[in-house]
Amino acid sequence: MLNRSILIGRLTRDPELRYTPAGVAVTQFTLAVDRPFTSNGEKEADFIPIVTWRQLAETSANYLRKGRLCAIEGRIQVRNYENNEGKRVYVTEVIADNVRFLERGEQQESTQNRDEGKPIDIADDDLPF
Repeated sequence: MLNRSILIGRLTRDPELRYTPAGVAVTQFTLAVDRPFTSNGEKEADFIPIVTWRQLAETSANYLRKGRLCAIEGRIQVRNYENNEGKRVYVTEVIADNVRFLERGEQQESTQNRDEGKPIDIADDDLPF
């Protein structure tokens, strides 16, 4: 049997980092994934709940932000619980075991491109040849 999901989309909100009573990090966020077809000329998307655990949860909370493009690899999980009214509620979510950041953050971009294209002032005495 195989339960594997690969998704590429944009975060609909900043990840929400929490800790279990045992101190295990867990992050939840929603990924908007465009559908390959349109309805009435308008794009449609699916909004898929994503859960990350432990170190991946902390990394996701630190580096992902609303609107960022990322790839998620994981498994689909369906769980259920009884709500306050006594009704059974079913939740379908992707438990991610790999998150790829597909865009650079603003801080990374600013430090990466800061000196690009500017001439370097080097004296002839500093050259090794």
